[in-house]
Amino acid sequence: MDFTPTEEQAAARDLAGEVFGDLSTPERLAAAGTGSDAELWKALCAAGLPGAVEDVGLLGLVLLLEEQGRVTAQVPFAASCVYGLLAVAAHGTEEQRERLLPGLRDGTAVATGAFPARGGVVACAEGAGAGGSPGALTGAVTWVPWLRDATEVLVAVRDPVPRGGHGLWRVRVADAETEPVELTAPWAAGRLVLDGTPAERIGGEGAYDDVLASARTAFAGLQAGVCAGSLARAVAHTNEREQFGRPLAAKQGVQLRAADAHMDTEAIRVTAYEAAWRRDAGLAYGTHALTAAWWASEAGRRVVHAGQHLHGGTGADLDHPVHRHFLWGRQLDAYLGCGGEVLAELGDLIARDARDVQGVQGVQGVREETA
Repeated sequence: MDFTPTEEQAAARDLAGEVFGDLSTPERLAAAGTGSDAELWKALCAAGLPGAVEDVGLLGLVLLLEEQGRVTAQVPFAASCVYGLLAVAAHGTEEQRERLLPGLRDGTAVATGAFPARGGVVACAEGAGAGGSPGALTGAVTWVPWLRDATEVLVAVRDPVPRGGHGLWRVRVADAETEPVELTAPWAAGRLVLDGTPAERIGGEGAYDDVLASARTAFAGLQAGVCAGSLARAVAHTNEREQFGRPLAAKQGVQLRAADAHMDTEAIRVTAYEAAWRRDAGLAYGTHALTAAWWASEAGRRVVHAGQHLHGGTGADLDHPVHRHFLWGRQLDAYLGCGGEVLAELGDLIARDARDVQGVQGVQGVREETA
């Protein structure tokens, strides 16, 4: 495996870093409150960054989201790319791609996702079949990230098949009822109510697993950026702040805490890179996405706590920029499913894969004996 960015990925990452860095200042973030920065979103779209994700792949998106996370930029970039652009590009019909992708590329359409572990989807679908099939959804989605900015939402609905599973349905936000919801992080979230709401199927078997794994990988990359930004602020603070004539950074306890946070951040980054690289290479990556999500949840929580702790009393200031990293880190921890839940799912998936392999080997053995 090789995580070295291509020229296109590196160029997109650098451009994203410039746009996010120039416009996501503490003053603008404070002014945005729980809403999104419309000017920043327009700048990102004018630079062609949402549309570039199709070319740079999931690994490229992870690199872009790291830049967003460093400054906790208040835009629905991750959600729209994962639940909209990548989902439709990979699993939409030809007609759906022609109709939906242009708006997602230029930012006039914004997507988000409502998945079981990410908002408590309780919905049933009327109508089934292959991708593009019309239907209707009924139920409630407790909270959906960036819903107040979205024009469409990808809803995961349990399919009525023997093995369970989920199908993906696209709903226009204008056709549903919504209301604002306050989260730990200042994301423009909302509650979604579906009552016979028109919907269309996106993809078929395997689409849900792919989109879910892609989302886990992408948001793990976002967490890597959040942690890197938090740690950078802590390093700068402890180098500038003096105690008894010496910088706080000269104290061994501070150095060890920062070193642990650095190692945790690198673990989040490399596991997200591996999962993204495997998807782009066409390899199985479900367990790798769960591994990245576990690191992002468990280690991410440790890092943002360390970042705030290393600021001392300053870190207790709710208006200090480092507090935003703390809020984002805790929200991403919850959004990814929390460490214990993710680890349990990872164990179940590994065990299931092992049983499937044993079953295949057993069938092959019987065939060889009877040959």
